[in-house]
Amino acid sequence: MNNQFAPTNDGSLALFDRLESEVRSYVRAFPVLFDRAVGTTLIAADGREYLDFFGGAGALSYGHNNPAFKKALLDYIERDGIVHGLDLATSAKKAFMAAFEQYILKPRGLTYKLQFPGPTGTNAVEAALKLARQVTGRSNIVSFTNSFHGESAGALAATGNKEHRAAAGFPLAHVTALPYEGYLGASVDTLDYFEKLLDDPNSGLDKPAAVILEAVQGEGGINVASVKWLQRLRELTSRHEILMILDDIQAGIGRTGTFFSFEAAGIVPDIVTLSKSLSAIGTPMALILIKPEFDIWAPGAHTGTFRGNNYAFVTARAALETYWSDSKFEDEIARKSAILAAELKSIAADFPNLGLGVRGRGLMYGLVSPKHHSLPALISQEAFRRGLVIEIAGSYGEVLKFMTALTITEADLRRGLSIIRDSIDAVQGSIPASL
Repeated sequence: MNNQFAPTNDGSLALFDRLESEVRSYVRAFPVLFDRAVGTTLIAADGREYLDFFGGAGALSYGHNNPAFKKALLDYIERDGIVHGLDLATSAKKAFMAAFEQYILKPRGLTYKLQFPGPTGTNAVEAALKLARQVTGRSNIVSFTNSFHGESAGALAATGNKEHRAAAGFPLAHVTALPYEGYLGASVDTLDYFEKLLDDPNSGLDKPAAVILEAVQGEGGINVASVKWLQRLRELTSRHEILMILDDIQAGIGRTGTFFSFEAAGIVPDIVTLSKSLSAIGTPMALILIKPEFDIWAPGAHTGTFRGNNYAFVTARAALETYWSDSKFEDEIARKSAILAAELKSIAADFPNLGLGVRGRGLMYGLVSPKHHSLPALISQEAFRRGLVIEIAGSYGEVLKFMTALTITEADLRRGLSIIRDSIDAVQGSIPASL
């Protein structure tokens, strides 16, 4: 019997150019027909292998086709387990909820209700914003500069990216953007401005229903909020009875070193949004954590046909049982984080003429090029030619964004960093003199 999934051509992308919408994005940066993937290796239809430092934009923190999750899913499919369940009670959903409480909530002393919205991060954000407005009776939301919260209208209104906002085609309202930590320079505490606006009845700021933020901004350029800043923001929102929504869609699920990105600050947000690597294997899944006193939804007030992705429940549970039953996985992330940070600093030091900087937490790092904004794209392109997939981020594309699988081997991590070093050396002479 012929394998219906075997490559049917020589890797040509002509069909994509002819049939797929112009909206396609990543395929333009990485123009290869990919066919298989294992761990941190992407395999093209022609057999060439690529080391993956992209990780599905944060959706593949446990690597591609992790065998622990694949077996659990195949076993579930083999026994005809429920696939589509809306919000019906299923054994897969029950098992995931029990595991999430056992391995994530209880060890951290957290008490949250679980809401399963539509399976995307943007749907989780939409639901969180709707709920905050219902709870407080207010319409305004505060978000922060360089934020990214999704592509649907409500989430997009809270997103800073100019190009994404312009694509909406209509005014995005009911959100006030304030400066994130560091936006006005290291010497300015941007929360002084927020506090002044809240304390002054004539400031013009409509008291917000909620503040939504990322503890580490991913698409915005790996901007890291300090423990002190997060703690002060939590105190400020609590004092003014403003809900705190922590968007952990990209920075959560171990990406910054702990399961939640806010754990180091010791704060407890009112609402937390999760998606991307939550399903562990790349299938769509989103989750909202709600403090019980704010769970005021009427039945069916936020629904979605695909809010019951049972395949995702199966693999998400397997990930919790495999990696989060003790502290070993966090210890391993910390060890590899130290290697990544040290090597990036070494790379920056080896090219002093480029003025490179390093910032990040856990296995979410950026190599920043403030002097030459075109450099990260050149590095990414050269690295791809050398067999490494890595993307860029930031307002001007000035950040080379490292999102390796949390399960990456030390050997692959160092090999990828060696490719980056060689790529910088190869392209540094191509920087336009005017930049």
